[in-house]
Amino acid sequence: MSQVYEGYERQYCELSANLSRKCNSAAALPDGEKKKQEVSELQAGLDDADVLIRKMDLEARSLQPSLKATLLAKLREYKSDLNKLKREVKKLAMPNQPGHEELLESGMAGMHEASANQRDRLAMSTERLNQSTDRLRESRRAALETEELGVSILEDLHQQRETLLHSHKKACYTPHLLHL
Repeated sequence: MSQVYEGYERQYCELSANLSRKCNSAAALPDGEKKKQEVSELQAGLDDADVLIRKMDLEARSLQPSLKATLLAKLREYKSDLNKLKREVKKLAMPNQPGHEELLESGMAGMHEASANQRDRLAMSTERLNQSTDRLRESRRAALETEELGVSILEDLHQQRETLLHSHKKACYTPHLLHL
């Protein structure tokens, strides 16, 4: 197994365990700024975990077929676990219904007077905003993945260039050795 892959895997496992602990502790928190901050940190950690999984995937695909199948199966498990964590964090990001109702009753009395149509439009707008946020996150992840892939390709090209230059020098020097 590749040492690079093992390094990524170790980082991912540590990050995943840390995210699970944070998720459990954040679930016990009441809604508020502290919980929002924890959820924000969890989402950043999930983004980092996604990056590590993509790196492991790229590394696994470059290995021998016998190792590749085993590592890709393990990666599917990691992805499944990460998706479960994402769902838990998404639930945490939603305010608890009783706290939401208290806020409506105390600070937003005018909202009760609003028509059902206005509330529906507000809910639809909120949903569209959440979808847009998710699309932006996904675009950011795709951009990071593309950047990482570009860097990897450039490194490979650089190594190939060095190999070609070295081979060219040897080829140019070899005829001189034959005439000696």
